Amino acid sequence: MNAPRTRVVRRPVHGVLLLDKPLGLSSNQALQKAKWLLRAEKAGHTGTLDPLASGVLPLCFGAATKFSQGHLDADKTYEATIRLGVTTTTGDAEGQVVAERPVPPITPEQLDAVRRRFLGRITQVPPMHSALKKDGKALYEYARQGVEVERAPREVEIHELNMAPALAGQAPAAIDIVVKCSKGTYIRTLGEDIGAALGCGGHLTALRRTATGGFDAVQCVTLQALEALAEDERLALLQPVECLVTGHVAVTLGENDAGRFLSGMRRRGDWPDAPAVAVFGTRPTAFLGTAHVKAGELIPGRLLAPTEIQQILVNRTPRTEALAP
Repeated sequence: MNAPRTRVVRRPVHGVLLLDKPLGLSSNQALQKAKWLLRAEKAGHTGTLDPLASGVLPLCFGAATKFSQGHLDADKTYEATIRLGVTTTTGDAEGQVVAERPVPPITPEQLDAVRRRFLGRITQVPPMHSALKKDGKALYEYARQGVEVERAPREVEIHELNMAPALAGQAPAAIDIVVKCSKGTYIRTLGEDIGAALGCGGHLTALRRTATGGFDAVQCVTLQALEALAEDERLALLQPVECLVTGHVAVTLGENDAGRFLSGMRRRGDWPDAPAVAVFGTRPTAFLGTAHVKAGELIPGRLLAPTEIQQILVNRTPRTEALAP
């Protein structure tokens, strides 16, 4: 007879966990595992990684979910390997082989010429095996049914692109790439397009996200390491909610103004105009939310609830206090 399952008692948890997502799990599966380990009530992630991709996946808990959009829009950096000469239905190793072609000798000059072709603003046709929606349904759902739908080309930007032979002079022929790109860039599509530009086709055999926004892989924890920690040690890994708005101008309000700001009231001051402001209160020092300044008025945007602020203050450590202005 199986023992009864222990019911997990959820609790309010606020902050950002920088997870190194493993291969084989979807982003949502990784999120649910971390949410269970932290016993968190509310959680979300800031950008999907395919099951065959690993790397930086910021997970937002509690109040942090209110400020996740900025990192959905952030630039990202990837490392990938493109196997040349073989194209697949999905653009990666998970798909069925569509065609095989011989790989011609590729000189460093040819590789650099192709690299330069894909720098800057480029146009991509989103792959059928993607979460992009058409008529309310994800493209991958159509693909699983064997249906191909028309997709409009989208413009993305490749800020940096480095390419080098993965196994020089060895079979199978492959190249390693490092890409820093704008949001919405499909690395599988980029890999296919690079293979086509080299005259032989190709597909991704490895993909890892090494950075998103200001977050880097060296800051991340694996699920295995997280599981091995005691509960208080897991909570100590959380970055404070305000780590999601580090690019904003910081404004600190006094006690009375802070209370009115949290109730949604505009405040007047000698602040210069600013489109993105992170607002803090004093006594105690706490992150209150975001705003923008126009003509000397601080206009509330996304705000923390007073109960969320109180919960954060109760659980705050000296490490997170040091990050406030």
